[in-house]
Amino acid sequence: MPGFIGVVPDEDIFVTIVRGLGRARMNRRAVKVLELVTQFGQYPSLKICNSILDVLVKEDIDLARRFYRKKMASCGIYGDEYTFGILMKGLCLTNRIADGFKLLTLMKSRGIRPNTVIYNTLIHALSRNGNVGKGKSLMSEMVEPNEVTYNILISAYCREGNLIQALLLLEKCFEKEFLPDVITITKVVELLCNKGRAKDAVEVLERVGEKGGTVDAVAYTTLIKGFCSLGKPKVGQRFLKEMESKGCLPNVNTYNALIAGFCASGKLDSALDMLNEMKTDAISPNFITYDTLIRGLCLGGRMEDGFKLLDQMEESRRCGGQIGPYNSIIYGLYKENQSDKALQFLKDMGSFFPKAVEMSLRLLGFCEEGVVGEAKRIYDQMIEEGSLPSALVYETLINCMCQQGDVRESFELMNEMVSHAYFPVASTFNALISEFCNQGKINNALKLIEEMVGTGCKPQVGSYSPLIDTLCKRGDFQRAAGLLSTMAEKGIIPDLFTWHTILVCLTQQKHWFENRSSFLLLVNGQLHMKSEQSAAPRKAGCIARGKKGSILPVD
Repeated sequence: MPGFIGVVPDEDIFVTIVRGLGRARMNRRAVKVLELVTQFGQYPSLKICNSILDVLVKEDIDLARRFYRKKMASCGIYGDEYTFGILMKGLCLTNRIADGFKLLTLMKSRGIRPNTVIYNTLIHALSRNGNVGKGKSLMSEMVEPNEVTYNILISAYCREGNLIQALLLLEKCFEKEFLPDVITITKVVELLCNKGRAKDAVEVLERVGEKGGTVDAVAYTTLIKGFCSLGKPKVGQRFLKEMESKGCLPNVNTYNALIAGFCASGKLDSALDMLNEMKTDAISPNFITYDTLIRGLCLGGRMEDGFKLLDQMEESRRCGGQIGPYNSIIYGLYKENQSDKALQFLKDMGSFFPKAVEMSLRLLGFCEEGVVGEAKRIYDQMIEEGSLPSALVYETLINCMCQQGDVRESFELMNEMVSHAYFPVASTFNALISEFCNQGKINNALKLIEEMVGTGCKPQVGSYSPLIDTLCKRGDFQRAAGLLSTMAEKGIIPDLFTWHTILVCLTQQKHWFENRSSFLLLVNGQLHMKSEQSAAPRKAGCIARGKKGSILPVD
């Protein structure tokens, strides 16, 4: 073939052929280019060998190493920084870090000083494999660490949650007049916010701006999330205005962060204002937007607004086949003790989520029949298939299992319910408290009341009544009277059953006359409270209304 060509090809032609074979995924055939070079009576140059080595590394690092030993080193071509950089890249991509260090030693023994790229490649591999400390030590060998070096190490320390080392390196980076890229800065901001140090994150972004760096929407959104997680969505909103003033346009994730922050703080009107503002800015709400708002509204007792937003979501076709917002509606109805409406809503969901609704209704049916085993089997199947049961399913199953005396599994089921951010209402707690009392586990029942208060759920007379009854049956009047006093402090009026239990217990006490005076004071106080509370609704027109006309239940 060489005899038919008038001009001998130069090395660039051969390099182009090698790269073409690489793009065509014919990597192994690139080795044959050496034979082609010799056919033209030429000696393979380092540039040609490096191009072949680069192609082979992408195929198999061991194949590339054999090529280096047998085709290059054996012919006296020991390579340059670029050669060893290619090999280092191949070794690090396959996590052959020990071999990478050997290669580093080989370079030094041949008088080749590893350049910044080679060091950065090895440091990146070390950091990726959790050896960021060793990577930082390796940086001390470098003559000229650059921005990439600092980006790698700062990001690695952020992944480990090591804020101190990340900030120390960031400070050194600033001192050397380097500017970390926006991805690295965002990771630092995120770590600071996760540690509750959003104000320090603001300072980092300000320093980046002072040095001429740019901050994108992702970094600002991360900062806004940080303030929202601290319960300061108003501060986050100020940074929304700041980013807009600097020409950095917010995206749907920015607004979603603020909406979630306002919902978590109970500022539902502000959350709805954010929705309207994003629409004004021509940013379309996505599923997360609707899901967050509907849940927040339902948690806040604003069911009517929740239903309206659900209709908007369906009209915009942003549901994405996900059941979350519908479960939020059920949860809102459950929190308002409207189980019948929740059940009807569940049935109406059948056209959207036929399998989930069918399984839920079967589970509820088994619970009604007292067939706990079948109900639990369906629940396990739902969890296994990745379907999130509704609050109605949890409540019904917990109550059913309590009635069957399976208090341990009921308690575990309640924990699962809470893990999905479905906080039980008083009636669900009461079922467990009552069963703990039936089994004589007074301390467990008392602890559950404490946890009940911790979740923001107010105990009812049904929370204390089983405890008082159990204590009285044990003859422990002192603790029973203590609970009665606690009820008085919380403004909870005992029912007739509780009064009867206390009176029967007192008649059996030997020290009745000693206790009578203090008990009568307690009774008089309770009766006075009861008379005041029974009169209050009549003065207020039978119902008390909160803000925005929401109806507040009256005991």
